[in-house]
Amino acid sequence: MIELTREGNVYLLTMNDGENRWNTTFVREFSKALDEVEESTGPAALVTTSASEKFFSNGLDLEWLSAEGKHKGGDRKVFGDEFMTLMGRLITLPLPSVCAINGHAFGAGFMTALCHDVRLMRKDRGFICANEVELGMTIPDPELALFRHKIPMNAFFETVQLARRWTGPDALDAGIVQQVEELEHLHAAAMTKAQELSRLGANRDVFARMKEHIYGENSAINGRHGPAYMLKNSSQFR
Repeated sequence: MIELTREGNVYLLTMNDGENRWNTTFVREFSKALDEVEESTGPAALVTTSASEKFFSNGLDLEWLSAEGKHKGGDRKVFGDEFMTLMGRLITLPLPSVCAINGHAFGAGFMTALCHDVRLMRKDRGFICANEVELGMTIPDPELALFRHKIPMNAFFETVQLARRWTGPDALDAGIVQQVEELEHLHAAAMTKAQELSRLGANRDVFARMKEHIYGENSAINGRHGPAYMLKNSSQFR
C-alpha cells in the first residue's frame, strides 16, 4: 500500500494501491511512513510518487464510503479528522518534500500534492483537479485555505469553483507546479531536486519553524497587518 525506501539523503514514498484512493487505512499507512522519515536525523528530503502510471491518487475511496459493514478501508467516522491532520503534518514536514505527480491527482490526491514543497508533474498525460463541486460536495474551509496558499489567485477560482482539470503544461503556466517532465524523466528529476534540497533538512527545527510561520497559527501571510506596518514596527514581531 505504502512503500518507503531511501536513496542517499532522499526518502522515496511510493503509493502502491492501484488508484491510491484515500480511506482511513491508507491514511494510517502513509502516516507510519512519515514517522520513519521524521525519526531520521541529518540532511534528508522526501519524494512522494505513485507506482501507477495512470493514477497518482484518484481522491476519496467512494466505494468504501458507501459500503455497509466492515471494510478494509477502516473506520469511516475518524477519516475526516485523521486525513486533515495528516495533510497538516505533511505541509509542515520538517524537511523538504517533493511530489512527483505521475498520473491523475483528483480531490484528496490533489491536496496531497499541494501539501508538498515542490511539485513536478508528468508532461504528456494526467490531470490535477479539485472535483468536489462535480461530485456535489462543498470544499471544507481548511482545504480552501490550502488551495489559496498554494495556488495563485487567478488559478484558484478556476480550481475550486469551476473544477478545472489542469494538464502538466497548463499547471506549470499557472504556477501550480514548478516543473514538468516526460514520464521517463520524472522520477530522476524529482530525486535530483530532493537531493539538492536535502541540505535544508539538516536543521529540522528551523525548517519546521519557518513552515509554521507560513502555514500555522497566526501565520505571517494571514496577519492582520500589512508588511509596511510590520517592517516599521518589527520589534513587535520578534
